[in-house]
Amino acid sequence: MRCLFVQTAVDTPLDNYFDYRWTGDDDAVLPAVGQLALVPLGKREVIGLIVAVSEQTEVPPERLRDVIALRAQIPPLPETWMALCRFAATYYQRPLGEVALPCLPKKLREQKPLALERALKKLAQASSASAEPSVATSEAPMLNPAQQQAVDALADANGFTPILLHGITGSGKTEVYLQAAARRLAQSPEAQILILVPEINLTPQLEAGIRARFPAVPVATLHSQLAETERLRHWLAAHLGQAKIVLGTRLAVLASLPKLALIVVDEEHDPSYKQQEGLRYSARDLAVWRANQLGIPVVLGSATPSLESWQHAQTGRYRKIELSERAVQDAALPAIRLLDSGRNQLTDGMTAALMAAIKARLERGEQSLLFLNRRGYAPVLSCDACGWVSNCPRCTAFMVLHLSERKLRCHHCSLEMRIPRTCPTCGNVDLQPLGRGTQRVEESLQSHFPQARILRIDADSTRRKGSAQAAFEAVHDGEVDILIGTQMVAKGHDFQNLTLVGVLNPDTALFSHDYRASERLFAQLMQVAGRAGRSAQKDGSQSEVLIQTRYPQHPLFAALKAHDYGVFAAAVLEEREQAGLPPFCHQALLRAEAKELQDALAFLQQAAQLVAPESVTINDPIPMALTRVANVCRAQLLVESASRPALQAFLREWMAALRAMKTRVRWTLEVDPADI
Repeated sequence: MRCLFVQTAVDTPLDNYFDYRWTGDDDAVLPAVGQLALVPLGKREVIGLIVAVSEQTEVPPERLRDVIALRAQIPPLPETWMALCRFAATYYQRPLGEVALPCLPKKLREQKPLALERALKKLAQASSASAEPSVATSEAPMLNPAQQQAVDALADANGFTPILLHGITGSGKTEVYLQAAARRLAQSPEAQILILVPEINLTPQLEAGIRARFPAVPVATLHSQLAETERLRHWLAAHLGQAKIVLGTRLAVLASLPKLALIVVDEEHDPSYKQQEGLRYSARDLAVWRANQLGIPVVLGSATPSLESWQHAQTGRYRKIELSERAVQDAALPAIRLLDSGRNQLTDGMTAALMAAIKARLERGEQSLLFLNRRGYAPVLSCDACGWVSNCPRCTAFMVLHLSERKLRCHHCSLEMRIPRTCPTCGNVDLQPLGRGTQRVEESLQSHFPQARILRIDADSTRRKGSAQAAFEAVHDGEVDILIGTQMVAKGHDFQNLTLVGVLNPDTALFSHDYRASERLFAQLMQVAGRAGRSAQKDGSQSEVLIQTRYPQHPLFAALKAHDYGVFAAAVLEEREQAGLPPFCHQALLRAEAKELQDALAFLQQAAQLVAPESVTINDPIPMALTRVANVCRAQLLVESASRPALQAFLREWMAALRAMKTRVRWTLEVDPADI
């Protein structure tokens, strides 16, 4: 019998590891770093990750407990994956167990390994039933010269090569990814390709294209809407090296890929790549770090790159490749027109010019898209007599009117109420909706165009599993004349017969407290504009984007009309540099939650005094913009530094002091915060 001691990380908020004793008669089955093990923790039994194995320990024998079982059915997680998790834990100031364990499938972390053994059996059967591995692809379309140069650059890149693929909407970035992947797999059939997309609803269309292009290549998908058994099977295919192409959302960046050779981050600017709970990581940033770690190329693709990536390209840290033409011959970028909603009378929230444009598309049998990033019927219900408005009793926010469901719903805490028959304050029966959401726009269009086939796509209409995919397929199949949608429809979808985009209310983002608001608005508008005119017009006419705004002279719209991201980025980067904002500084945000706002602010004030800052600025604590959510008050404290190493050194010391504090206030730290 051999006695070994293993150090194990478990999924707890404790910033330490636990030592266990392993005694086994079979020397062929020994614990190894990267292996999963079933271990006791208090009164529970949990799955832990072995991070060290030794023949001695400093823990007294009477305090040691035995490993219950090893997960020896699968190879240990590779050291490169362990290093990735260690980096994420260190950089984002989280315990290793909280990073490594949650990114594994739940079925892998069950006490009984039945699901694991069944999944392995199915994978083995599928592998033995398949033919010899092949990277043969179906016929690929011809590339234009710019696309071909991009494919050559991606396929020939050696070592760590960060590439910013800046391609206008419709320039064929996806085709570049696929042909570069084909070249990479032809060079090394054992290689694995990771392709990240920002949102789940973008995966079906891309997955279908990948499977059609690579019919003999095993493909795995990883995202949060997979059934747990299916997710386990796909994760195992990636971990065992069977899946050669792995497509997924942000969580896929933390998948075990032992033979990873190329990473693609599509729509790299998208805020969805930043996790907003638990480990608040940036999948894009971890993808770049992982590529550097492995010495492989990473491609960041976007029509509207993040200002961080754009700045890296401008300074030469990233290589920039441009795709300045649409991939489809004779498919031109849409003409962008600004409609002054302050001077033009609105009917049901739309100008006469927009209504006429929709009518013209209906007569020509073409599709129109109306973009409004506000779901529900109306943002608020109000009483003209006394001024009552439908405030959420638990949040500092309005309850949104959902007329079809006869409910008021808070989009922050999910509280629902019946629509009151009379004003709760004065008894007035004439309550009026203020503003417009997608449901109200849908109702208006149905009254103006009763013969049109109208479809609304937003978070309310696509709650059921598979409903979003079915809705997008209906648009692609030509079963929809007018599409109404939120940001769900703004990117990644190739609507061939869509020639008109109408944007109804973009102005609120122009004056937001968040310094990133203009960057996000520009990206959103350029992305949704790019849904129009993706195929050549039969009659030679040009597709259009009509934007209703009260501020048509705003510089953002001037750059948008010219389809010139570079001009917009240069202006905003100059402002950021003058103000000392990212990417010219580095930030961390300490958030606090308590029943009373003064308790949260007092905690932050005390936290600011814990460590003397060096080359770091600690700002005053302030209430968050949305101060109360679900009867919990929230405040924040921003920490900034021009030096990333200085900020990280401060955060390490600060986190140790914060964890030692005794407080009832709930707090979280976010490094590189996405929202201020």
